[in-house]
Amino acid sequence: MKISVIVPVYNEKDTVTEILHRVTATNIPHEIVVVDDGSTDGSREILQNLEAKGDIPNLKVIYHPRNMGKGAAVRTALQHVTGDVIIIQDADLEYDPEHYPILLEPIRKGLADVVYGSRFLGAPRRPILFWNMVANKILTLITNILFNTILSDMETGYKVFRREVVQDMPLHARGFEFEPEFTAKVLKRGYRIFEVPIAFNPRTYEEGKKIRARDGIIAIWTLLKYRFVD
Repeated sequence: MKISVIVPVYNEKDTVTEILHRVTATNIPHEIVVVDDGSTDGSREILQNLEAKGDIPNLKVIYHPRNMGKGAAVRTALQHVTGDVIIIQDADLEYDPEHYPILLEPIRKGLADVVYGSRFLGAPRRPILFWNMVANKILTLITNILFNTILSDMETGYKVFRREVVQDMPLHARGFEFEPEFTAKVLKRGYRIFEVPIAFNPRTYEEGKKIRARDGIIAIWTLLKYRFVD
């Protein structure tokens, strides 16, 4: 089973090299498809250097000419992946690739088509950003009500899925609304979702966290929209 790891990158010069080395250290057969989403902080130059040196095996980098958003970066990457299973990996070190084996296990066993790494199932985590946690809980509750499910973490950045899940799925998100759009369409299509606990090391806004309150409003609208349209 070949794994494609998608890494959207926007202004992550302090972490992008480390996350790529951590992905490589998992020793799981994979390719890494990075989309630099118009970075202006030096991330793009770091990626160009890594490509030129060949330090990261099986690395592909696509460069957006301007910042278009996480959803747009993921959608671009999906056009270039060749693996059987796809992992979305943020570049900010909040999510650790050491969890790949447990994320992949339900798919390997034939129990799931999609696996979410949940930050709220009891694994270790850094206890900060209370209101972000509240917002995540509210968005997950709305998801559960609208789609009659019992997810614990709809907004998780760790989404793992068989490639065929997205082959005929129209995705339109440009920003962080990718998470609710993808979740809504997976649930409407009846794909089997498993959740597994993951450790989580959130960063503060001073450390570079990018999601904002308005993204929560957009997420609610996205869930409502895709409950009734495709």
